[in-house]
Amino acid sequence: MSGCVLVVDDHPPSLKLARVLLGASGYEVLTAGDAEEALSVLAETRPGLVLMDIQMPRVDGLALTRQLKADPRYREIPIVALTARAMRGDDLAARAAGCDGYVAKPIDTRTLPSFVARHLRRA
Repeated sequence: MSGCVLVVDDHPPSLKLARVLLGASGYEVLTAGDAEEALSVLAETRPGLVLMDIQMPRVDGLALTRQLKADPRYREIPIVALTARAMRGDDLAARAAGCDGYVAKPIDTRTLPSFVARHLRRA
């Protein structure tokens, strides 16, 4: 599903914001609150893009990204890291884990739909 985006984030307001914002732009938005839920969603559907929170309990977003990129079933799905930390080097750590892009939180609501569109076109 090229117009489908999976948002993985343990912060319910962030999930709601992404669902409303991207849904209003015509995307099908699936959400997961943690790595286990994300794997469950991925077992049922293949999104065109994953927006992955980096800081999550139990399994963080970078570990989940490494797991997905190591699995031939999910390797080709673009993953964009989302983080509130935005520390120097976080973008490099995200790329090293296999992320295809990086966005700092708070998310710019004006540019997120076009950012998603660019990543979906590349996929």
